[in-house]
Amino acid sequence: MDHRMRIGYSFWGFLGSGITDTPDGGRSHRRAFINAIQGAGHDVVFLQPNRDLLEAGDRVADRYVFDGGLPGIDVLFTEWRWPIDGRNTTACTADGHTCDLHRQTELLDHYTHALGTPSIVWDKDRMLPLKDPLRRHRGVVVCEAALAPTPGARSLLFPVDDALLAEADPAGLAAQPRTFTLAYVGNQYDRDEAFDRYFAPAAAHVPHQVAGKWPNAGRWPGVHFVGRVPFSAVSRIYAESVATVLLLPDRYAAVGQMTQRIFEAVLAGCVPLAPSTIAHVDQFVPEQLIVDDGEDVLAAVHWLVCNAGTAEHADLIAACLAKLDVFQLSRQVQALQTILGELDAPRPQAARAGR
Repeated sequence: MDHRMRIGYSFWGFLGSGITDTPDGGRSHRRAFINAIQGAGHDVVFLQPNRDLLEAGDRVADRYVFDGGLPGIDVLFTEWRWPIDGRNTTACTADGHTCDLHRQTELLDHYTHALGTPSIVWDKDRMLPLKDPLRRHRGVVVCEAALAPTPGARSLLFPVDDALLAEADPAGLAAQPRTFTLAYVGNQYDRDEAFDRYFAPAAAHVPHQVAGKWPNAGRWPGVHFVGRVPFSAVSRIYAESVATVLLLPDRYAAVGQMTQRIFEAVLAGCVPLAPSTIAHVDQFVPEQLIVDDGEDVLAAVHWLVCNAGTAEHADLIAACLAKLDVFQLSRQVQALQTILGELDAPRPQAARAGR
């Protein structure tokens, strides 16, 4: 595939910092990914509303093209949305309704099913049912942000900008003073068991903080929860913390799907500890950072505190940075280019209608 394509991109989130009350992890990488796709020679038109402007009053997305209709495109690319009761399954006029799912359905019906437009479904949350007909549709490629995706799906990881990796200074990060020993940034969703096993027991003994939406925080009275924080505060929290634990829902851990938290932490010099239950865990962190329980977490953070600022600490951060190579933006864009090339086969002229 060596020619320009027009990609209709559907996402429900933000390109900038957005609003605080949102779980949109895509903010860490979405804009860089889009810019790289355009840098590879493709045109991108966004097919969901400009939430940066409408909800955050931020004009960060002004340079991009948004279209609420059904413009002519060569490929439909959608960050998968799923039914959420009381939110996107209600009538469009209902209080609290979000129209992400309705719009995605409209796009799939028009492009994928009616026109036969080649389509990519990026199932970033692993919420596309195994029996969904899209998985068997000959014109659809399903991608997951996992090292061992569902059979039939392709791997497309959350990307981190190559330049950020190249610019990172392990010695400088190791020398940085840090207020907290342990931190976690992220929401509670399906993480209770992992939190019980790895984070809470260690947090009882060291200065720590947990940022995110944790509706059942009362279950852990000894843990210091600070609630949701602005996206701009995430890097600050990691920068003032010695270590974090990479807590994953079981559906992520089983296939080696790591969230963007790993590179957000490492780029701030916050050392990531990874549960041994994560598939392919050795591809994410050095062996000495793989933990079996809260005692392992506590032993690791004690070592880190005792060796803060030393050459050994810097070497460990350097090793963590090296592990992030698998997430490199250039690698993920090349993976997408390969998929686009496979989809770029002769097809009915109707698929390009409206160009």
